[in-house]
Amino acid sequence: MLNIGSIIDGKYKILNIIGKGGMSVVYLAMNEKANKQWAIKEIFRDEYQGFRLDKKEIEMMKRLKHPRLPSIIDVIERENSLLIVMDYIEGRSLQDILSEYGARPQEQVIEWARQLCGVLAYLHSRKPAIIYRDMKPANVMLKPDGNVMLIDFGAAREYKPHNVKDTVSLGTRGYAAPEQYEKREQSDVRTDIYCLGVMLFQLLTGENPHNLRPICEINPSLSSGLETILIKCTQVEKENRYQSCEELMYALEHYQEMDFAYRKTQKIKVYWFAVLVMLTGLLGFGAFFFKAMETDIRKNNYEAFLLAAQNSTIKEEEIENYQKAIRLDPFREEAYLSLLENGFLDDQILTSEESQRLRSILIDYGDRNMTNERIFQENREGYARFAYQAGIAYYYKFEEKSNKKNAKGYFEIAAASDCLETSQTERARRLYTISDYYARIGMEDAAGDQSVTYLDYWKDMTALSEGNLVETDNERTAIVMYAELTGQLILHTAEFKNAGVKKEEMLACLKTIEQHLASDFTGLDESGRKWLEEDLQKLSGNLEKAERMVRSAYEQRTQEE
Repeated sequence: MLNIGSIIDGKYKILNIIGKGGMSVVYLAMNEKANKQWAIKEIFRDEYQGFRLDKKEIEMMKRLKHPRLPSIIDVIERENSLLIVMDYIEGRSLQDILSEYGARPQEQVIEWARQLCGVLAYLHSRKPAIIYRDMKPANVMLKPDGNVMLIDFGAAREYKPHNVKDTVSLGTRGYAAPEQYEKREQSDVRTDIYCLGVMLFQLLTGENPHNLRPICEINPSLSSGLETILIKCTQVEKENRYQSCEELMYALEHYQEMDFAYRKTQKIKVYWFAVLVMLTGLLGFGAFFFKAMETDIRKNNYEAFLLAAQNSTIKEEEIENYQKAIRLDPFREEAYLSLLENGFLDDQILTSEESQRLRSILIDYGDRNMTNERIFQENREGYARFAYQAGIAYYYKFEEKSNKKNAKGYFEIAAASDCLETSQTERARRLYTISDYYARIGMEDAAGDQSVTYLDYWKDMTALSEGNLVETDNERTAIVMYAELTGQLILHTAEFKNAGVKKEEMLACLKTIEQHLASDFTGLDESGRKWLEEDLQKLSGNLEKAERMVRSAYEQRTQEE
């Protein structure tokens, strides 16, 4: 152990011990020259067999940047221990809060879970993925502002696809997933999902994590939908858990839709509605009675629901008919595609409310033990076509700024499919790549290299914009694609230049877009041109601005030379 008052590495003065674990001690230290406090975690090598942290992993840890992670600024290797110097986080651990106050309120725990899903998703998105492996209340700090931080990386490791199992078994018993201590296979992103599920169980119930059981048995007031989520998180077989933190995050945000009480309420409403309809029929005229019988027969016919949707004059009735068709046969694709194209995109805009409605339909269980989407996925060709169209909808037509993020997952599915046309697969691949750039552009991989360069970005963006997009797709797609390329050129002229894109290439690209605007939109009728006029004018202005930016960037370099 380190001595209080000692100076480490010539700059860190050890002030006192602020935490202890079975394999480590955490100290509060002061860099007196910088007048800044740090936390130093001392990990003892002798505490577990085979411990090794190579330089590549050390650099990986130092590069992590996320608002829910303390920055690791130094790693010092000593003869018998490893010292990790990181931000000192003011607050209390969830373990201290749990010990003092007991089980925490459901909504509070769900908010913590959402934040932790976000930071785990960030770790899992690294190349290679980083598996945290030791999620527990003692490793989560609650700051005074109510946000949580993940503070301990003593058990973290990079995922190695070629490994059959972990080389070292790490993690805390009770919280650890079976694969962490049974040594039958290596830990992966689903291991962290298991550990998080166990911790949420303890926070919600206050019970020992060794005694996992349905949370509603302990506290009936807790949500049965949340209980279903935790049961899925903590399945012994990894294949039966949530397969990503994004999937778990979505479930947590919509847990009430999975709640038995919610479903029961909806069924009661349907029941009483049916009773009222029947009573009205009995009291009404015979014609109305037979009309009701006819409607009841139509409810069992998929095509009848599609036809009813197409003939609906009220938007809500149209969507409900598509939803009824999906509920009747979630394997078929027609209702999903029509719902997206005709139900939500009739105005060429996908609103946040429509996005939520689409997701609620996809995750609906109906009277089955699987969601509509899971059943639909068994229809490989149909689901691939839907994924492509959904990706296009989110990428080009979603009203929120997270359109690229929402589109990315669908494009990944479409790009990996062998059921689509070659042009669709290629477009999905490129749009997936561009969506991915927004998360990774400018970031370095574990070896210190740029995982994505602005030269790669430029090549994919220009390739995606080639040809007559109005002819191969539509006017809206063309404008959005040209606007994105022009906008990125305005924002990142210097980065593209530094990456090796020549001035002539940039100007030629802008000229090509200008030519497309002059030639490809001539077939629009008056109403169509009026509909796009504002976007066309804005794009024309941005083309001029982009040209000025490019010329200015290269003139500046000439003057400097």
